[in-house]
Amino acid sequence: MTALRWESRPQLHAPVLIAAFDGWTDAGGAATGAASYLSEHWKARRFADIDADDFYDFTQRRPQVLLNADLSREIVWPVNHFLTASTGDGRDVIVMIGTEPHLRWKAFSECVTAVATHLQVEAVFTLGAMLGQVVHTRPAPLRVSTANQQLADRLGLHRPQYQGPTGIVGVLQDAFAKVEIPAGSLMVQVPHYIPRTPSPKATLALVERVCDLLGTTVPTASLQQAAASYEREVNEAVAADDEIAGYVTELERRVDDADPAEGRNNLGQLPSGDALIAQLEEYLREQGDSP
Repeated sequence: MTALRWESRPQLHAPVLIAAFDGWTDAGGAATGAASYLSEHWKARRFADIDADDFYDFTQRRPQVLLNADLSREIVWPVNHFLTASTGDGRDVIVMIGTEPHLRWKAFSECVTAVATHLQVEAVFTLGAMLGQVVHTRPAPLRVSTANQQLADRLGLHRPQYQGPTGIVGVLQDAFAKVEIPAGSLMVQVPHYIPRTPSPKATLALVERVCDLLGTTVPTASLQQAAASYEREVNEAVAADDEIAGYVTELERRVDDADPAEGRNNLGQLPSGDALIAQLEEYLREQGDSP
């Protein structure tokens, strides 16, 4: 397993691993944003990484060239870092911040489970964010699920309901089950009509739920301010287009009228991006046909 590179081997007590990946399940940068926010607050230190060379098609995700202050050039490859920290109440935590690989997902997963097994991780939580029929003026819907019955009973979590294409977080859930490490998934939804806009509101939802699961807290004032600014800016953009404004108003009505329990149960059944776009186009056509 030469792709896994250890810088040090920390001595930890019953750590929890939190993992997030840039890619398909990182809408609005919410998952990696939450992992980065937590690792920065906890002053996490890197102790291992996974070499990018075996796992990426660099014609799809090209490395970046950066110029340093002395004008020397540096190549920046896709990163998969493991960091360790302690929360304010003394719990040991491992944070993995990575990039969804293109190739050899089984071998990649073995690198991740090797770290968890070596450091005797007691539980894993993967973070994700997907586009959904949700609205930016309401709290970001978030669902926590696990296929592990003991973890579900201990933390009061849902069992998985989603069926369909999966990302690396889904593959890792299966890999951790095979090495008998309980794993849970946190999945937040981001408004599909602003897919490329960073979503601090979704990041905030993930940060708060992770802290709830770990029994700890972190200051979130900066995220709350960013979420408020995000809502104001999107409001201004939506207000400039009468058709989109009408669509958002309709989404708000659906969210406010929905039964909360039904909404939580349906969160795992995410529509495809094509389906969401088709729904938006259908709505706009209907508005165009109105007298």
